[in-house]
Amino acid sequence: MIGDLLQKFVFPSSDLFTAILSPMVFLFLAYLGFSETRGRHLQYSKFSDVGNGSRTFTGARPIKVSSSTGMLMAYTPAFLAGVASFFLFPDDYDLRFFLLRSAVTLHFFKRVLEVLFVHKYSGGMILDSAIFISLAYSSGAAFMIYAQHLTRGSPALPIDLKYVGVALFLVGISGNFYHHYLLSKLRDKGTAKGYRLPRGGFFNLVICPHYFFEILGFVGISCISQTSVSFSVAIGSGLYLMGRSYVTRKWYLSKFENFPKEVRALIPYVF
Repeated sequence: MIGDLLQKFVFPSSDLFTAILSPMVFLFLAYLGFSETRGRHLQYSKFSDVGNGSRTFTGARPIKVSSSTGMLMAYTPAFLAGVASFFLFPDDYDLRFFLLRSAVTLHFFKRVLEVLFVHKYSGGMILDSAIFISLAYSSGAAFMIYAQHLTRGSPALPIDLKYVGVALFLVGISGNFYHHYLLSKLRDKGTAKGYRLPRGGFFNLVICPHYFFEILGFVGISCISQTSVSFSVAIGSGLYLMGRSYVTRKWYLSKFENFPKEVRALIPYVF
């Protein structure tokens, strides 16, 4: 029953690589989310100095870079992977493939621009985390594009979600940018130090609306693509960001006595 339903809106895996890749991507990202709730954080933002003690997960003493440098390292390779796909597959004019490549490229291009012109940083970022996130993002982008390329010539799916995906992606990327902008305005004028309780937008309902809209953007990308790899990336990313939002809310609760208890972590009124 479930298999028959999936066949209506998910392209079948055309080779062993993508068939194995999908559950691996899901389990990997889900594990990262679980690790966040257990105190093993990817060391950036509020958790750049929390969770892994005085050594990184490689066992070496941590090397710190500036947060802006670390975030550029994290996002730029994935953006370049998206750009490269237009040159690697110049003769593939399939509309779904074009939309998928464009969405992936635009998503990470926005993140690079935000690092350069929107975000205000304090402290640094552990180099191991920057490299780890960079590999995760760039490989995820490349895998989604490659899996989409393999669907070329496949029969049309009975349930076509690509236009729904475009709408979800645009709402997700816009909402994510807006709440990142609001976060950037929280820092004291003229300095990147100091946190305040976020206000405005969906911050009155959840502490991580930027994560909520990022998940929505990935859901949009998966609906554009409709491959098992892209759905695994979307669901796995959602689970990771659920874990990250959970510990972010705990961080705010520990730092601010007046934190409104009705504000949830990620999903209004629910979680």
